[in-house]
Amino acid sequence: MNIPMVDVNAQYRDLKQEIDSAIAGVLEDGRFILGPNVNAFEKEVAHYCGTRHAVAVASGTDALHLALRAAGVGEGDEVITSPFTFIATAEAISYVGATPVFVDIDPRTFNMDPDAVAAAITDKTCAVMPVHLFGQPVDMAPIVALCEQHNLKIVEDCAQSFGAQCLGKKSGALGDLGCFSFFPSKNLGAFGDGGMVICDDDTLAESLRVYRNHGSYERYHHSLIGYNSRLDEMQAAILRVKLKQIDRFNELRRRNAHIYSETLAGSGVTTPLEDGKGLHVYHQYTIMHERRDAIHQALTDAGIASAVYYPIPLHQQAVYKAHYRDVSLPVTESVVTQVLSLPIYPELSQSSIDAVCDVIQNAL
Repeated sequence: MNIPMVDVNAQYRDLKQEIDSAIAGVLEDGRFILGPNVNAFEKEVAHYCGTRHAVAVASGTDALHLALRAAGVGEGDEVITSPFTFIATAEAISYVGATPVFVDIDPRTFNMDPDAVAAAITDKTCAVMPVHLFGQPVDMAPIVALCEQHNLKIVEDCAQSFGAQCLGKKSGALGDLGCFSFFPSKNLGAFGDGGMVICDDDTLAESLRVYRNHGSYERYHHSLIGYNSRLDEMQAAILRVKLKQIDRFNELRRRNAHIYSETLAGSGVTTPLEDGKGLHVYHQYTIMHERRDAIHQALTDAGIASAVYYPIPLHQQAVYKAHYRDVSLPVTESVVTQVLSLPIYPELSQSSIDAVCDVIQNAL
């Protein structure tokens, strides 16, 4: 048996003719940096997300970094975020010289607890960075209200939530800036790195375009120290093909997630919660159990992939722990010992899901 966490080749086979044609079109056109596909993709993403602007960049990490730069976050500022996420979230805050302030999470959604966010606000807080983890939207209503009350920017980390919804809007369109990753395994994945920032503010969008292109408003005229962070034209062409299918892909992920949850009901594992406050798009399907390691080993022995996202919370990572030695986040610290993500992708068959569930049930 061989069941991977994600099968990117299956999606390529599904869209092969259209993707191959798009790639050939770029090669024949000969424009590879900030060409017509990047421009068109930005417009298509902005339309899909319901924002005025979308600015393509080189990676999801760059999206977070440049969004914070554009928002004016810098030295001496504090940004409240989750400790239960990939390190890029905190890295981007550190890149601009600000301090990540980690708050505890809800044990069922794995997202930041709004009450913990409220308690963490100080006179140095300038922004909140909610992470829509595993495709589950953060409960944004109280976050938005808090930020309006305290005049704080909201920079959404949507690396895992393309197409998710909350409060009637797409993830990324709920705050001041929304940041996406197009890493190959994402719901909307390129054939390499890529990222995007969306927003409604003209000034923020212009700042993003300047920062991504060496600080240049006009060719060979540089008004600030910028970066080389431009989405590759080839990736934009591929992503344009996939964007047309994203709702179908996300619905297939949701179907597979629901099959998992129905099959695992009564097994003793805690399956993902859909809290009704938004549309979950299941970038990961993550269960919890005290015997997580035994389940993980049983799946490995059966040739089935599984993964622990994430084994070490950010405040306990080697790069940060000296600065957060007095920080206690008990929910996060408990959750990381129990979570296990199972294979999830649109093309995953029911027979494969049944095989995964059989191994889990036998292991318990």
